[in-house]
Amino acid sequence: MAPPLTWRRLVNSVYFPAVAGVLTRISDRLFRARDRRGGQVFRPPNSARSQGLSSHFQWMAEQVPAFRVPGTHIHILTSPDQFYQAMKARIQTAKRRVVMASLYLGTGQLERELVECIEEALQQSQDHSRSPDLKVSILLDYTRGSRGQVNSRTMLLPLLQRFTSQMRVSLYHTPDLRGLLRLLVPQRFNETIGVQHIKVYLFDDSVIISGANLSDSYFTNRQDRYVLLENCREVADFFSELVEAVGDVSLQLKPDDSVTMMEGMVHPYNGNRQDFSSVARERIMEVMNTAHTRQQLLIQSEDSEDDRMSEGEEDTWVFPLVQMKPLGIQMDEQVTQRLLRDAEPDSTVFLTSGYFNLTQAYMRLVLGAGASYRILTASPEVNGFFGAKGVAGAIPVAYIHIARQFYDRVCQMGQQERVHLHEYHRTQWTFHAKGLWYYLQGQERPCLTLIGSPNFGYRSVHRDLEAQIAIVTANKELQSQLQEEQEMLYQRSTGVDNSTFDQPDRHVKLWVKLVTPFIKNFF
Repeated sequence: MAPPLTWRRLVNSVYFPAVAGVLTRISDRLFRARDRRGGQVFRPPNSARSQGLSSHFQWMAEQVPAFRVPGTHIHILTSPDQFYQAMKARIQTAKRRVVMASLYLGTGQLERELVECIEEALQQSQDHSRSPDLKVSILLDYTRGSRGQVNSRTMLLPLLQRFTSQMRVSLYHTPDLRGLLRLLVPQRFNETIGVQHIKVYLFDDSVIISGANLSDSYFTNRQDRYVLLENCREVADFFSELVEAVGDVSLQLKPDDSVTMMEGMVHPYNGNRQDFSSVARERIMEVMNTAHTRQQLLIQSEDSEDDRMSEGEEDTWVFPLVQMKPLGIQMDEQVTQRLLRDAEPDSTVFLTSGYFNLTQAYMRLVLGAGASYRILTASPEVNGFFGAKGVAGAIPVAYIHIARQFYDRVCQMGQQERVHLHEYHRTQWTFHAKGLWYYLQGQERPCLTLIGSPNFGYRSVHRDLEAQIAIVTANKELQSQLQEEQEMLYQRSTGVDNSTFDQPDRHVKLWVKLVTPFIKNFF
């Protein structure tokens, strides 16, 4: 039997996240009090109406840009290896641009092979042209990408040194990690304050939207979700411009491993926080507004020239959803809340998150909605923190406690027949999938999905930079792919009930229960 937890051990076990929590709250008050702007909402003109879009979701086109694409150009990838091979194949054939946004780039053999693919593509571009056309832009998080002596930066430096004119590496640094907080919070924990969490992988006019990072486990045995939009130039242009905009307000990696800001940009932690947020918000909203104007002109041009896609092709819409609360941008939150709030009785929503930690607002909407919910989360043994050393090793137990609290609320409200909780199981795998599938009343296949980086938790809403897409489709083949994806994930799950939490491995120690309310907003 393990020795009882003394006060000294308790303090040491939670010291760093607790300190981070206190210092962050102080930081929030000091810096956010001076930046009391409401969240930036995308508001297109009243004339903006998406033709052929289901009336259930037409409101979405009034809040974010809308891209009409053929459903046949969208493919659901289902495995880590498929995701990895798709990226390598498209890097090798890219002619104009490779744009990659991720939390970090790992340092293992598979990551090295990915970097080698980029190197070969850049070399081929030089060999075939005196003025190479291929440009590579990589956006990572500064804190995660700089951790340790061998890290994302050291992986990319040889490329940056060899192909300086063709390479750009941007490292986003949250404006909330500054001052005393930045000095005191250790390297392993500083990313809990906020990170660049967008996962976009773009090759010429094709783009993969995912929740997966560029790390070996995400290429082998870490289940995520991935959607490939093939030859969708307008969507690819949008995400290329979005990554470029975030890159512009990020630290730029130089060939000597130093970092510097672009001229005219505010430094994220040395500069004034309010000024940084204002400049960053303006730069990113420029992308959103330009995309809206461009798409409306395109639709009007197609209509006036009677040159629209055939009825069978204009069956799918893609809506980019961006959430950057530290910068005052919260479109994803607003769209997600309305989707949850408007989910009609007799409709069904399958919602999944690798880290189940719903915000209070999302939880109220789920528990107060009329739709049926099937919520899938990681069982403790497939949680990404399972078996970790130190404080991180207690995080799966904290998620057990959070799931138990949610399940108890479902029972207290008598919602067991409408809201079901499931746990994903898979030997020697971890679970990182997130998103939702929306089934209208009487439909056997989903007509809408959300897919991308957000986890529906506090961090996704309030701390990190996130992006996903809403796909609304009437294309039967694409609906079938989405249905198969949902079934593949849920087939490996078991339902949660009271007996689940009575199992010996679900015991939650008192100190975890006491600490969880203070640290749940950091993971």
